[in-house]
Amino acid sequence: MKRALPIALSLLGAAVLAVGSFYAGRQTGTATEAPMAAKPGVAASGTAERKVLYWHDPMVPGQRFDKPGKSPFMDMQLVPVYADEASDSGVKISPTVQQNLGIRTVVVRRTDVSSSFDAVGTVQFDERLSVAVQTRVVGYVERLAVRAPMERVRKGQPLATIFAPDWLGPQNELLALQRAGASEDLVAATRERMRALSIPEALIHQSEATGTAQARFTLSAPVSGVIAELGVREGVEVSPGTTLFRIAGLEKVWAVAEVPEAQAVRLARGQKVRAVLQADASQAFGGELKEILPQVSASTRTLQARFEVDNAGGRLIPGMLLRLQVTGPSASRLVVPAEAVIRTGTRAVAIVRKDNGAFEPRDIQLGADLGDTVEVVAGLAEGDQVVASGQFLIDSEARLRSVLGAMTAGTAAPAGPASAPASMPASVHVGDGKVESIEADGITISHGPITSLKWPAMTMGFSKPTGKAFADVKPGDMVRFEFRPGGSMGYELVSVQRLGVAK
Repeated sequence: MKRALPIALSLLGAAVLAVGSFYAGRQTGTATEAPMAAKPGVAASGTAERKVLYWHDPMVPGQRFDKPGKSPFMDMQLVPVYADEASDSGVKISPTVQQNLGIRTVVVRRTDVSSSFDAVGTVQFDERLSVAVQTRVVGYVERLAVRAPMERVRKGQPLATIFAPDWLGPQNELLALQRAGASEDLVAATRERMRALSIPEALIHQSEATGTAQARFTLSAPVSGVIAELGVREGVEVSPGTTLFRIAGLEKVWAVAEVPEAQAVRLARGQKVRAVLQADASQAFGGELKEILPQVSASTRTLQARFEVDNAGGRLIPGMLLRLQVTGPSASRLVVPAEAVIRTGTRAVAIVRKDNGAFEPRDIQLGADLGDTVEVVAGLAEGDQVVASGQFLIDSEARLRSVLGAMTAGTAAPAGPASAPASMPASVHVGDGKVESIEADGITISHGPITSLKWPAMTMGFSKPTGKAFADVKPGDMVRFEFRPGGSMGYELVSVQRLGVAK
């Protein structure tokens, strides 16, 4: 027993010396590697072997290497990432910090969403209901019953009196044949010639009843509506083919809406629409989508959709504004609140809370924008918990920008010189250390581990924001400093606080 005690103490002392040597090597940036770790892909961990996935520089986590070696970015050895560590990805934040940051999570859910949307349409005449009133004879307008455009008319209402002298000859010929007792065939042939001259049947009967040829006849409105076009005045001469009036029907009207190109793909003929008068929300009308005009406006990137709206009461007139509520088919969709999505400009990211309480960013593909919610096409599953508020506080607190950058990292690259990535974490980091030297454009500091960046202890240079910054700091001072990416040395000091002089 007396002899075993010195042996145990000797073994304990050797172990302490080995641990001290390891951390001494890490302080100078040249960590001592274990014999098993030198073999790519395998490292010793007690009695069990741990698989190495890749090596990386903690300062540049997005760049991966397939074998150990010296970092091409800093004066330090590459750090291995093990399979058991990689499987536990994400950022863990204590419940107290989560409560202080006001982090709120919501559950990704599936719901029935209608493809309905609202648009604003302008009332126009239904051109299919327009009727042109013409005369097929040379004559003169003796009297106008309707004297101004946009007057309302009823079906059968007199519009104008026309004097047609060319009709007198055929009528007198018919009357003469009848008085002479001509054969029925000859009288019928005369009647047919009069019909070919567009002499109204009522005018022929009137001539036969009175025994006098009639050259004046009245034009009546063939349909109800408004006079959209008035082409004559009293006393003017008219000829066949001249449009005297154009009547626009009001039983139905068009509501023409400018629909964004992205929403036009959700439209289909036959979709029902509810039209509400902009000036009076209590007045609503039913309608149907009739036509999507095949032309996109180059300036507004919109298409015109033409809706047919019932107007039996005649309350809608051209120029009025209608709020159109277009009803589409319903479909089950995966949705999240719009505030839970981080849009970077090139991709969309959601912060997902995992079962172990850690947070991880996840690329997602978005579908239709549904107002307060947005459709998720890929990247999330029903039941996932996503952060709805506090995402950017998590980013600032737990270096999520670095994690987001690592998501876009490529496959493992061979060890050797390489250029630093274009984008680096924009968070401010804090460290403690000793000032080794001061130059005009920077300060060299021997600092301890930087937890937020997973840096080991090392000596490195930091850029100064200006040449006169931190003038009170001297070599040998113990300092607490804040820094961020930037500057000529890769990282720039934000603040330096003296803690004392190194002993």
